[in-house]
Amino acid sequence: MTEFERSRRMPASAERVFDVACDVDRLDLWLPRDIHVRPDDLPAVTVHEDDTGRDARGLLNEERDQLRMEWGTRDDNRYSGWLQVAGIHDESSDVTVHLSFFEEKHVPPAEVLNKALDESLERLEEQVRQAQGAG
Repeated sequence: MTEFERSRRMPASAERVFDVACDVDRLDLWLPRDIHVRPDDLPAVTVHEDDTGRDARGLLNEERDQLRMEWGTRDDNRYSGWLQVAGIHDESSDVTVHLSFFEEKHVPPAEVLNKALDESLERLEEQVRQAQGAG
């Protein structure tokens, strides 16, 4: 199994960050640009990958009481992941994203994946800032 993990400090409470991160309608705004999530009958989702042009059946669960979101593929064990938000104080929190790949043939190059995770967390921060301004 190959794992990747990245973290970023966010300028908002843990609850606010979690609300933005778990908003299914906003996922495309912060996930890697080539991945698109369409809710089916939650927790079931369809994930479209632009690189392959294929749809994959996935699961997306949120554990609000733990400020944790988990996801993975439904039909195979290609990958799974989670996002965890930890409160620092009322105006700051840390977000960690973790991905696990179960077969080497499905593991993207580390530098590509780490860059995608960093950019996703940066876009999540942008979405959190926008939500702060709107709320």
